[in-house]
Amino acid sequence: MLQIVFPFIAQPHQTFHSLPIALEMAARTPDVQVHVACLTEKQLDFVQSLAVHYPDAHVTYDVLNMPAVLRRRIEKHGPGPLEKIAVLGLNRSYFSKFHAIVVPERTSLYLKRMGVKGPRFIWTRHGAGDRAIGFARDTRMFDFVILSGSKIEQRLLEQGAIRPGHYHLGTYAKFDLVQRMNRTPRRLFSNDRPTVLYNPHFSSNLSSWPAMGERIIAFFAQQDRYNLIFAPHVRLFDRDKAAGEALRQRFADCSHIIIDPGSQRSVDMTYTLAADLYLGDVSSQVAEFLIRPRPCIFLNAHDTTWQNDCNYSFWNLGEVVNDVDQLADALARADSQHTAFIARQKAYVADTFELTGQEPTAPAAADAIVAFLRSSLRPALSRHSLRNTGVSLPTFPRVPRPPVLSRQTALRQTDPAHAHAPSVP
Repeated sequence: MLQIVFPFIAQPHQTFHSLPIALEMAARTPDVQVHVACLTEKQLDFVQSLAVHYPDAHVTYDVLNMPAVLRRRIEKHGPGPLEKIAVLGLNRSYFSKFHAIVVPERTSLYLKRMGVKGPRFIWTRHGAGDRAIGFARDTRMFDFVILSGSKIEQRLLEQGAIRPGHYHLGTYAKFDLVQRMNRTPRRLFSNDRPTVLYNPHFSSNLSSWPAMGERIIAFFAQQDRYNLIFAPHVRLFDRDKAAGEALRQRFADCSHIIIDPGSQRSVDMTYTLAADLYLGDVSSQVAEFLIRPRPCIFLNAHDTTWQNDCNYSFWNLGEVVNDVDQLADALARADSQHTAFIARQKAYVADTFELTGQEPTAPAAADAIVAFLRSSLRPALSRHSLRNTGVSLPTFPRVPRPPVLSRQTALRQTDPAHAHAPSVP
């Protein structure tokens, strides 16, 4: 029996990009044992709240092993790079027992440096943007990759990061889960003003937030033509939740403004479906927003020469402004100018997502991963050398869960190798 683990060691937005594949795999291939591994009990609760939308999937849920002080640090500040690497090191014996490790991020590749050589590493990616980070050189270290569309396929092929037979094209699993959650456009304000979604990125060298962000919110607070949803990338306030809450309180009396520093609604497409106009910089959420073509305005806060840069190709889908003082005029002409961008937006979406109507795309990815593993592991499986790879762990006592759950476990194994795991200051 194939043993496959889907770890979640990062922020909640990444969960949407691989969990549906895990749940489809569990429902479609009962001879494959699927594990879902989480950092904390809170994260496990979140994952299970999403899993109820797949009642036919039976998976094993694990809480990764770590000292209490590290778990508290992650619960308070979120999983930073050091915390994630430490957790990987502490659990490398656990990960070694699987045939495959399927992840939405690339930090888990550190397991290879830590001596985890047996499992196949599979990347589902998260997001569908154009920035270079989505096409990093270490992509070639994955044995199999899930791609959303031909734009990403061609770019990775050109740089030699993927090769035929080692990737699947046409899955954006987040859309499946959002559809099952019945997330549809809905009214978030009590007035009929057009609603603007301001979605800055978290990276200070790319984001409009440090230079423009508070001026932009102040601009919307002082006018009465538009509603504003401020829902930045969830990592913007992930390490400083107090600052995000202080900002929310500061504009709490503005009934035409929603400040969301990082709730589930900021990652489940509630806002991208509800807004009439997208205002942002480099976040890949613009691709999800454009599933339904609408006006976009992009903020060039760093005087970037972007016109012929493939990392900024989506800035051709709306007007680009260099200063907050230009924002009022750009908003005023956004609707009338949108006709000039509709064809580009539709072409961009078609190139980014290989979608066929309303059919879910995660099932095909689940099948492709299983087929790849069975093919690549056939010699070992035929010799029964992997017969005893089941993960045997003590039961972790929990409150009873819905029928979707098969059992819940926590990793509490002891292993001499753990003594050499990276430490966190």
